[in-house]
Amino acid sequence: MTAIPAARPTRAHRGRRTAGRSPGLPEDAPRWERPALAAVLVLATVLYAWGIGHAALHPFYGAAIRSMAESWRAFFFGGLDASGSISIDKLPGAFWPDAVSVWLFGPHTWAAALPQVVEGVLTVWLLHRIVRGWAGPFAALIAALTLTLTPVTVALNRATIPDTALTLLLVAAAGALQKAVRTERLLPLVTCGVWVGLAFQAKMLQAWLVLPVFAAVYQLAAPGTRLKRAMRVLLAGAVSLAVSCSWALIAWVTPAGSRPYLDGTSNNDPFTLVFGYNGLSRFSSDTTAFGAVAGTAASRTTGNTGWDMLINHTVGPQVAWFLPLAVLATVLGIMWRAGQPRTDPLRTGFVMWGGWLAVHTLVFSASNGNHAYYTAVIAPALAALAGGGLALFRSEYEAKHDPKLEAKYEPEAEPEAAGRRHLALPAAIVLTALWSLVLDWPTRFVSWLLPIAVMLALCGVVGLWSRGPRTSPRMIHTALAAGMAATLVVPAGWALSGLNPLYAGAATSPMAGPVGKSYYEHPRHAPLRRGLDRPNTRDTALLDYLTAHRHGERYLLATQAAYTAEPLLRAKSEPILVMGGFTGSTPFPSAQQMGSLVATHQLRYALLTTQRPTTPATTWVKSHCTRIRPTAYARRTDGSFFLYDCTPQR
Repeated sequence: MTAIPAARPTRAHRGRRTAGRSPGLPEDAPRWERPALAAVLVLATVLYAWGIGHAALHPFYGAAIRSMAESWRAFFFGGLDASGSISIDKLPGAFWPDAVSVWLFGPHTWAAALPQVVEGVLTVWLLHRIVRGWAGPFAALIAALTLTLTPVTVALNRATIPDTALTLLLVAAAGALQKAVRTERLLPLVTCGVWVGLAFQAKMLQAWLVLPVFAAVYQLAAPGTRLKRAMRVLLAGAVSLAVSCSWALIAWVTPAGSRPYLDGTSNNDPFTLVFGYNGLSRFSSDTTAFGAVAGTAASRTTGNTGWDMLINHTVGPQVAWFLPLAVLATVLGIMWRAGQPRTDPLRTGFVMWGGWLAVHTLVFSASNGNHAYYTAVIAPALAALAGGGLALFRSEYEAKHDPKLEAKYEPEAEPEAAGRRHLALPAAIVLTALWSLVLDWPTRFVSWLLPIAVMLALCGVVGLWSRGPRTSPRMIHTALAAGMAATLVVPAGWALSGLNPLYAGAATSPMAGPVGKSYYEHPRHAPLRRGLDRPNTRDTALLDYLTAHRHGERYLLATQAAYTAEPLLRAKSEPILVMGGFTGSTPFPSAQQMGSLVATHQLRYALLTTQRPTTPATTWVKSHCTRIRPTAYARRTDGSFFLYDCTPQR
């Protein structure tokens, strides 16, 4: 079985082979590769698509997806309702595939979630392709399987949240960069900039976190003169900037009356939405950064943050199962290739994926209120480093023990520590298996799997450590397979739990395991799993009342914040004026605009809640409209919302 060509024969032989062909590109693909990849992709499809008809649609984004499928104005600008009166508080790019799917197949929950499944499976396939070109088929298989079984990935790819598209596009960018570094062609580097720009449309500034890493990797490892590399990096950066800002520029030059009001802003400016509301407020207490809506930053000062964010009891079991192995692989992968040329592709890969992991870790540690699913973007880096690291350690092990390579192995020609490199493989298996015990121990969520992991690790390590002259290659492969299974069995248990809605977290915060259960059982979160076209009894009664009493008004009603509008918009695509946007604090519409809409018979009803802040528009409703008796529009009410009739007095 061909491994990563980092096995340590003599220095002269290693130099000739490096000059002959690129590392990680075997001349003949092993027979097991295609069936194994097909099995991983089938596994990913099943994990991400199981029960898709009851997928956890994000209530806010789910409402927008249905509205975007009904109107080109709402589609392009990310309108929250079909009329496109106000936008969502994010760029709409990540939701365009979802809206197209709903437009094609109808307002079904599975139609809205289908693009997420496709994006998740594509990410697994693309990562396999990239890692194979870097570190060989064994590393690619481990990386694909690791990404597939990462718990937060399973939970996220079954929900309608932008991070799935962000991850896919950034992995595509990494593949383009790898090709650009290896071939010295300009087009792949420009393509890398385009992919990052498209990722910006999915998650804005978070997409740019890879740019310093990508720029450094190209400058350090690409062929050509230093000036040529620098000029190319600047060109690719300019392309990335242009693609990133394209939607914001279009929205900026579009007259305000011809597009939705941009949620989260006090000045209706798209750059405020991107760099203020979704940018600076994540790192400071400035609640009005660049004109952002006051109060948004204050709500983000709590949550997962700090140096231990990735290993705390909430985030750790979601993504960090291979974190120690990834760090070990990065350090040793760079150290062991120190004597290679500047353009060494194997070392370059460790720098790229290790830099990706390091930058995201630093930013997450410094920002405020991170959701656990934000960390899904580092899952490809962890998976690639795990695959590349294990392949590297395996090659060192085989260079020491394989009879065909042992004759060429000259430990006396290397530093003393080089003779112990073959121990890295069993050590990595033990380290990863022990770390899985540490992550699961606080909750003991899959404690029944812990003995299995321990036994598999022991079998693998003993089999690798006790190799003798009579040990067959099949026995070694069996020991290696046992070791790999030991590292995967516990995270697989967490990942599989996400198939049960009880352990998949809230629709607004998908997570696997018992942390997800606490979200799902909370009375505020459980109702949020209602899908498209599935109104509950209360919403059905309200919609029936409003439809029966509507007489040509443009808007079915106005609601106080998105909280009250979401279930109605998911159930039925109608123009609804969402006062205050997502938080309820966005200054739209004004009291004057409300009066004008009512006076011109474009609006009659308003639904107010006690759970969102008061704005001039809601104050106008309370002072100019008549509260309707709850029994007229609801069989029962909990007193959390009230319907007002704003018919002008004659």
